[in-house]
Amino acid sequence: MLYRWLTHLYRAGLISTLCGSLVAVQAAYAEQSGDSDNQEVLVAELAEDESVEDVEHSEPLQSPEPGSDEPDAIDAPGKDAPEESVSSEQPEKKEEATSLKLLGAEVAPGKSTRLSWSPAIQIAGLSQPTPVLVINGAKPGPNLCLTGAVHGDELNGIEIIRRTMYDLEPDKLSGRVIGVPIVNLPGFQRGSRYLPDRRDLNRHFPGSTDGSLADRIAHSLFESVIRHCDMLVDIHTGSLKRTNLPQLRADMNNSDVARLTRGFDRMAVVHSTGSAGMLRHAAVEAGIPSVTMEAGESLRIQEHQIRAGVNSLTSLLDKEGMISRMFVWGDPEPVYYDSEWVRAEQGGILFSEIKLGDKVSEGEILGYVSDPITNEQHPIRARSGGRIIGMAVDQVVMAGFATYHVGTEAEVPGE
Repeated sequence: MLYRWLTHLYRAGLISTLCGSLVAVQAAYAEQSGDSDNQEVLVAELAEDESVEDVEHSEPLQSPEPGSDEPDAIDAPGKDAPEESVSSEQPEKKEEATSLKLLGAEVAPGKSTRLSWSPAIQIAGLSQPTPVLVINGAKPGPNLCLTGAVHGDELNGIEIIRRTMYDLEPDKLSGRVIGVPIVNLPGFQRGSRYLPDRRDLNRHFPGSTDGSLADRIAHSLFESVIRHCDMLVDIHTGSLKRTNLPQLRADMNNSDVARLTRGFDRMAVVHSTGSAGMLRHAAVEAGIPSVTMEAGESLRIQEHQIRAGVNSLTSLLDKEGMISRMFVWGDPEPVYYDSEWVRAEQGGILFSEIKLGDKVSEGEILGYVSDPITNEQHPIRARSGGRIIGMAVDQVVMAGFATYHVGTEAEVPGE
């Protein structure tokens, strides 16, 4: 009865007078970001992969047909709902947290532990299991999974997962967080992007039991861990001496995925459906809303990118109701709907004039390729205005090498 009384007061607008300061904060944020649940986001296609040489183009964003939109269930609760009968209503049973059964173990509510996952592909006597961090909250909620180092040379994601998970308190968490900081343990130990058979693990999900080494590892992870997820964030970096602005890659054609992206604070989003074989793509196909987080470059620990990743995951946990913190939301980043890689036309040594995250104009010089023998200087210019969301680090390049990734902001309807 108390819950119903409070609900009627809320609908009458009376509780707002008791929580004026909180409403003021929410209103201030709403003025900056707009109604994100209802706002149409204009995005188109983006070349997805961390490896520029292996680009797969995304399917263009599908615009909803006129008159086909249906109101979201959470946007209009109780609309046209029948009147409830007080006399027939039974007391609502309070949901309680349950134990999590994972990798042959059972984790009780309010507990955290470290489990082991082994794909069973190594010599039995020399097998080394992969650590899996698990926090089962004291209160019920969704299962969030975090994966890092699917490519063994991508270090920032490992630290992002460590900081995020060890900052959580099981007795204050609603739901579960499952983290696999180093998926590709053999590659990590060798400082290599690839598996020992030189295959890219992120081309083989959801895998199979009788395929290649990569297929078997992918299948084991997907069945043992990923299928327990309600949401997945797969963390990557740039590859081949390239760096990426902290950003999300997400299939914005999928309404569940698009909703998930709204929980990340101050993180740019680029539309990408992904390619068959990618962990994110396979998870979405299995009905698990998933995004790829890109942050920085490989073989480096970069504090700025790590802080950005941890901040965004913390805001996601808060948005999903898994934690409750006085989280200060920043200005929302734009959703980039188009992008292109600008390539070098001559070989030489690349020297950049701009930095990651800079805004550039059409025709602006982004850098030079210097010929160390002839002393010729070849400028590289932006073909369109936008923001640098990825770039190559200064290095020796050949003609055709992808140097700068320029993203263009989406146009908001009515502006």
